[in-house]
Amino acid sequence: MSKINIAIDGPAAAGKSTIAKLVAQHFNMIYIDTGAMYRAITLYYIEQETEDFSQLVQNIDLRIVLQNGQRVILNDVDVSERIRENDVTEKVSHVASQEPVRTFLVEEQQKLAQEKNVVMDGRDVGTTVLPDAELKVYMIASVEERALRRLKDNELRGIESDLESLKIDIERRDQFDMNREISPLVKAEDAISIDTTGLSIDEVTNEIINLAKVKMV
Repeated sequence: MSKINIAIDGPAAAGKSTIAKLVAQHFNMIYIDTGAMYRAITLYYIEQETEDFSQLVQNIDLRIVLQNGQRVILNDVDVSERIRENDVTEKVSHVASQEPVRTFLVEEQQKLAQEKNVVMDGRDVGTTVLPDAELKVYMIASVEERALRRLKDNELRGIESDLESLKIDIERRDQFDMNREISPLVKAEDAISIDTTGLSIDEVTNEIINLAKVKMV
């Protein structure tokens, strides 16, 4: 089978990361979570307390270690868990909308995918990062279901949250991501839409696996 790149986009808590990891495991491909990269820069932004994003990305030391899953190393510290906390979640859309940040990370993400055989998920993978990806998927789900997923994920991580606040936050992030000037969240013209509301993880994973097999022939 030929090597391909798979781009999975969609709004917050649509299940992108979970599904992308499973698809990558099935094909023994590399999984890259672009959202984690934006979260890492957001954490650095919180620590530095500056709005000078050009300087921020010049000073940051960000590494993605692709061994036994993806680990995010920020200035020699593994922040893979820290970047999932509420203070980072609240500010990541603001940081991700900044042109110096997006330019910096898009270049890094494209380098990671040069050899193909990558499953990458995010907000603008199919439209900006990997516009030539052989398979593009756009995952959506209802706000209610996405909030429930985020609530369960937070509980597993020991992060306090409540359903109504999560619904408000998800709706706010949707509006921000879809209306930002630079690389807004939008379905690529050649992407295949999958509404994951009411579907199991296995059902969505198998659907994407079958789509990928057709592209790999």
